[in-house]
Amino acid sequence: MLRTSLLSSAAIVALSTSAFAQELALEEIVVSGGLSPIAAQSYGRAASVITAQQIEDRGITNVADALRSLPGVSVSSSGGQSQVRIRGGEGNHTLVLIDGVEASGGDGEYFFTGLETANVERIEVLRGPQSVYYGSNASSGVINIITKKGDIGTTYSGSLEAGSATIATAFLAHRNERGGIALSLAHTNDSGFDQSGDGGEKDGLERSSLILSSDYLVTDNLKLGFNIRRSKEEYDIDSAAAAASTAGDYVFDNPSDFINREELTGQLYTEIDTLDGRLTHRLSIEKSQNRQSFNGTSLARTESEVLKYRLSYGLDSLSVEQTNHLLNFLVESQEDTSSDNAAYSRATRSIAFEYRGNFENGIDVQGGVRFDDNEIFENAFTYNVGVVYEIPNTNLRLHGSIGKGVVNPQYLELYSDVTYSYDFQGTRYNDKYLGNPNLEPETNKSFDIGVEFPVFDGRGIVDITYFREKLTDEIVQAYDRYDPIADESVYTYENQVGDSRREGVEVSGNMQATDTVALRMSYTYLDAENPDGGVEVRRPRHELSLGATVETFGGRGSVSADVRHISGNFDTKFFGTFQTSELPSYTTVDLAADYDLNDRLTLTGRVTNLLDDDVVNVWGFASRGRSAYVGLRASF
Repeated sequence: MLRTSLLSSAAIVALSTSAFAQELALEEIVVSGGLSPIAAQSYGRAASVITAQQIEDRGITNVADALRSLPGVSVSSSGGQSQVRIRGGEGNHTLVLIDGVEASGGDGEYFFTGLETANVERIEVLRGPQSVYYGSNASSGVINIITKKGDIGTTYSGSLEAGSATIATAFLAHRNERGGIALSLAHTNDSGFDQSGDGGEKDGLERSSLILSSDYLVTDNLKLGFNIRRSKEEYDIDSAAAAASTAGDYVFDNPSDFINREELTGQLYTEIDTLDGRLTHRLSIEKSQNRQSFNGTSLARTESEVLKYRLSYGLDSLSVEQTNHLLNFLVESQEDTSSDNAAYSRATRSIAFEYRGNFENGIDVQGGVRFDDNEIFENAFTYNVGVVYEIPNTNLRLHGSIGKGVVNPQYLELYSDVTYSYDFQGTRYNDKYLGNPNLEPETNKSFDIGVEFPVFDGRGIVDITYFREKLTDEIVQAYDRYDPIADESVYTYENQVGDSRREGVEVSGNMQATDTVALRMSYTYLDAENPDGGVEVRRPRHELSLGATVETFGGRGSVSADVRHISGNFDTKFFGTFQTSELPSYTTVDLAADYDLNDRLTLTGRVTNLLDDDVVNVWGFASRGRSAYVGLRASF
């Protein structure tokens, strides 16, 4: 299958050499690329960047949709929640950051739900293990959402969109040469759709977000800064019937069920330059808190507090910004807690080193090691090495990396002690779930190798990357015993015996085909298997995205179209005989357009799922059909 996929990828590239180029090549800096920002052309690991302009041109309003078109990234939605997987890893194997601060509140994965793209400057996606730089949960990759800070002067902007949802945004910023302050606001009121697909009540969402950030040069060598983000959302969900025999009966309309979520993230930092910029220091305090409740019950809270100190040193007597040989050193202390139980806590003390070298022969090297001293479970050692070689006189850029990442056990997996009761085919069942405090962290070992090359006189670049990963000690749910006294089946969690293997090919690119036409594409082939050879669920084997943006009306407007095709996706039917089977393939078409009414005001419109195709990425859950929106965007 992999050989077939490689041939298919080669065919796509043969076509794409006249039309596509990698988005990352147009960016100068990868902010999230290591312990400190790194030049994109020197970065040896696989990454993608989505800019604010691309988000605006394509009419994308939430982060999950922005991620769908990237190579190596798959998104599945059910029950109002969207999971993101990178290179076939689990959802909690991807670390999500917002302005560099962990978004998940210290435990498990981050569910995107209504996370908006309002006032986002760029989204960086790093593929492959990044635990050396970010610790646990960065096993498969990292998503860093970077918000706008404003330009020199005073900036006002806002937007209002109506249709299948009403979305309002506002942005205010003031900056000068020494720093500035920015305020971002967003509100979404989405009437939604019936998740059961039965034609019942629509399951809607309402979300409000606020982001406040500031940075200022107190002296030429001392910067102070902070950012704080607060969001609240409520979204409806439908119920599932374990006794169902078909996908149509599994999820049923339930107007009374809903979930409340509150998110709070914040960071306070200082940066100091010494030795004429050759030695720099960064000290930060970060906090992340998530609170969630079901049907108005008391909010359960998980939170994380992190203290970080980073030292950067130019080894060749040049400043950190100009050096060809950089040493980064990190000391980190992190503590996680949960309101569910005083025992739900974890503490980790970490130390990490990173070296970067830029050599005259066209070779760039990045390497790092990290040691995590875990209070509750086994300590962890992780590493990462990336290499870039620009072949002279060819315009070919070879890149590759090798690394190891870790994922810590979740609170539920360590400490769970809860019983669920349900009826199935007329019989009452009781299932008890017990945590396992002896769990070890999951580990992921990975390597990738790729080539990037320009096409059509440098108007485009294509990138092809092959990757292979091996997940060890994967934590899975397992049957423990039957308790006849309590009349209940007891389940627990254990480290799976054997390795879960994943390999595939990522192809990406874009191209400025003419002065008014820009083209883009991505394709991912993924082969993901459990230790027993069974297919991993919700990880499509084939994902293809094609898109174009055309300037119209002499540059006063634009029209964008994006086509996305998914096939070879499997999921487990949690009803009937609980079989795992292939989901239907589907193709979606999205359109977006804008027109400048004047220098300040822009008219916008978009249609999602234009062909009203049946999108199924989780058995039993319906997806949104064709939807239309129209709006205005203003800037001053």
